[in-house]
Amino acid sequence: MSISIFERSAKFARRVALLANGESRTYEWLEAQSRVRAEQLLRGSADIEEARIGFLMKPGLDYVVTQWAIWRAGGIAVPLCPEHPDPELTYIIEDAGVSLLLASELLDEKLRPIARAQNLSFRTTSELGGEVSLEENETVELPTLSLDRRAMILYTSGTTGRPKGAVSTHANMTAHMESLVEAWNWDSQDHILHVLPLHHTHGVVNALCCALYSGATVEFSRPEATQCWDRFASGEVTVFMAVPTIYSKLLHAWEQADDFTRARWTKGAAKLRLMVSGSAALPVSIFERWKVATGHDLLERYGMTEIGMGLSNPYAGERRPGTVGQPLPSVDLRIVNPESHKVLAEGLHAIEQGASGEIQVRGPMVFSEYWGRPDDTAASFEDGWFRTGDEAVLEEGYYRILGRRSVDILKSGGYKISAVEIEEVLRSHPAVQDCAVVGLPCEEWGERVAAAVVVEPGALLLPDRILSGQEGPDARSKAVKSILDGWTRERLAPYKVPRAWLCLDGLPRNAMGKIQKPTVQDLFAAHGEGPLEVSR
Repeated sequence: MSISIFERSAKFARRVALLANGESRTYEWLEAQSRVRAEQLLRGSADIEEARIGFLMKPGLDYVVTQWAIWRAGGIAVPLCPEHPDPELTYIIEDAGVSLLLASELLDEKLRPIARAQNLSFRTTSELGGEVSLEENETVELPTLSLDRRAMILYTSGTTGRPKGAVSTHANMTAHMESLVEAWNWDSQDHILHVLPLHHTHGVVNALCCALYSGATVEFSRPEATQCWDRFASGEVTVFMAVPTIYSKLLHAWEQADDFTRARWTKGAAKLRLMVSGSAALPVSIFERWKVATGHDLLERYGMTEIGMGLSNPYAGERRPGTVGQPLPSVDLRIVNPESHKVLAEGLHAIEQGASGEIQVRGPMVFSEYWGRPDDTAASFEDGWFRTGDEAVLEEGYYRILGRRSVDILKSGGYKISAVEIEEVLRSHPAVQDCAVVGLPCEEWGERVAAAVVVEPGALLLPDRILSGQEGPDARSKAVKSILDGWTRERLAPYKVPRAWLCLDGLPRNAMGKIQKPTVQDLFAAHGEGPLEVSR
């Protein structure tokens, strides 16, 4: 039986576990504080028996102590996002059947009114008791937890519908951690600079739990570019994980810095042993620019809330841009034609060369259920394999993601088109800062390819009155189309060329940086794409 994350902490008692706001705390401290807080949650009972506890806290000491305390008391942790508006928080709280809400002092006023409206118990961390000294800590009896007990509910990003609560057991989480610790060579000498949100598997498991499972140090920081670069330059950080939008902002700061600062940052960053990108597709242009800035080939991986991590470029070996590598340890992965159910590739063996289909995964890290949705849970599995809804192809031993089947795989004129492929081409144009390709309903063609574009300031030789939107959104979009339409026709098959264009100031994204494509489709409808149509 695998050892749980908080049982391992005794091995690293005197090592620094957490750094936040200039304060450092050891594993011994974390064990003691989480034990005391767990006792407060028990309030005289022997076990809170998988009660769902929602907690709203910014990344830091309070968050980790509370997370461990919920688990140690026998509960299910439901982390909430401080950036979510009240309706989204309320939806998750109601959907998960939360019985107790916890908040830090800083977020008290955000969560207390929701608790009052839902008639739920609410406590701040100060009400659970302040920090105890290690000498004062008394051993309390906590419930014995089996690995099959539910541990956490993380909500899906909701890019194609209402978010669903994916339930992970302690066994699921332990398998997830052990797989990544093995694949990415985590050990107790590591020091991760943690800049990710803590309501998503990337921040919660990959960056936080894997580090603590290994006895490493977790340093919490804001994803502020100069601050991150200075921490790289300190020589203390060994691991960094972020989403592509953060890497883009870091690159912008590096490219704007003076020569001396840029050299200092580059020298420091080069000493890190691992830099990982995930949660959204990494543009090849960012991969290449990051290599120039730091000497690092970013390690891109593939995962999702329901499966944890499934694929990863190798820690030692070629990290191929535009791909997500091979299956991780303990992961079974295959590509299946969702219509015929024919297996097209399994593991590193391509049964039909170049054929794309849906990624399906099985293994001990795959979630146990969608909370309160037995029909959705059953529908998401095929013969024990989880159906991810993502399309991919196995090419020369590396998997390449083509996109989300529901929003990224477009069907136009009988062709199956990858929006991700078109986006990669568009991003290679010097005027394109960001883009999103979506399908718009069309009676004749099924779907028409449409591109929403954010342009680099000053990159297009167009009058300011047009780029600023003074002449209206249609004028700006038509101007962008006039430049990009012919350029894409030289690089893409005719059926892949966008037929509608929209120039935006920014793309709608969720907290993890994923583009909200249904919202992009709504923006096309709101602006009206009729004048932008071109014939085939």
